[in-house]
Amino acid sequence: MGEAVEFYPSNGVSGINNRNDSGKINDETHIKCGWYEEVIDDNLKWSFALNGVLHKGTSQYQDIVLLDTKHFGKALVIDGKMQSAEVDEFIYHECLIHPPLLCHPNPKTIFIMGGGEGSAAREALRHNSIEKVVMCDIDQEVVDFCRRYLTVNQEAFRNKKLNLVINDAKAELERRNEKFDIIVGDLADPVEGGPCYQLYTKSFYERILKPKLNVNGIFVTQAGPAGIFTHKEVFSSIYNTIKQVFKYVVVYAAHVPSFADTWGWVMASDQPFSINAEEIDKKIDKRIDGELLYLNGASFISSTTMNKSVSLSLLHETHIYTEDDARFIHGHGVAYHN
Repeated sequence: MGEAVEFYPSNGVSGINNRNDSGKINDETHIKCGWYEEVIDDNLKWSFALNGVLHKGTSQYQDIVLLDTKHFGKALVIDGKMQSAEVDEFIYHECLIHPPLLCHPNPKTIFIMGGGEGSAAREALRHNSIEKVVMCDIDQEVVDFCRRYLTVNQEAFRNKKLNLVINDAKAELERRNEKFDIIVGDLADPVEGGPCYQLYTKSFYERILKPKLNVNGIFVTQAGPAGIFTHKEVFSSIYNTIKQVFKYVVVYAAHVPSFADTWGWVMASDQPFSINAEEIDKKIDKRIDGELLYLNGASFISSTTMNKSVSLSLLHETHIYTEDDARFIHGHGVAYHN
């Protein structure tokens, strides 16, 4: 999504002062504010009405804002980009988590890169076969205020199967001797100066991530906007990079209203995928606690069919992510500004 978060108070006074006398962010104060505006591209913005701002600050790694919006409920914004909104986050997280777990014969262990808000862990823990979920996020501040404010995930954070680690995911995977059935990339989008773009590179996938997968292991990652006008930003490149490392790669996409776009995911393995709508529905009934709100067998099958324009772009994409040659979506992270 966009580059900067701008607030337009209903009283017409620009700017927000949410600091106490010591200069520290005071997240106890709910600032009354009119509109949130996000820059999607140089010539495109979108905005929506706010009830207020729950938290606004800058951690060591990222600019962080937690909004209370009138239309989307609580919304997490990192480095100026919408990460998750209360009313429709189930679309993103069901699509991220359930396809790889349902395609695996018997998933027991899962490693989540990022996922600080806890929604990915929440969905994974709904699978009755899961014995251990490691969630590794680099930013303690994001995790802390999501635990505090996003009440829907508090039960997941208390689950004894969840092992929460604050660390760089690359370093954490490197230091661990264990392997996992599923590895998930629930990372922020690659932006210049952001903390995550190196976790989209071929060398990371090849040298660090893939060796940490068990036999039959599956890797899945969010892959950025996949819309008709936006899929060439990072989606096609992430797909092509992963295709260099794994034998079998599946792309799929869904519209996420709060993202104002179609969103893409890439799933990969060295074992072939058996994807059948009826079989997926049976596994959902058998394996998952409670009802899914978005995903079923038929919707997942349909989500793997790209339109002609996107399909041709995926077919002809040549760019491969490396440390020295990365693509970024519109926007900048904290390191860029520093």
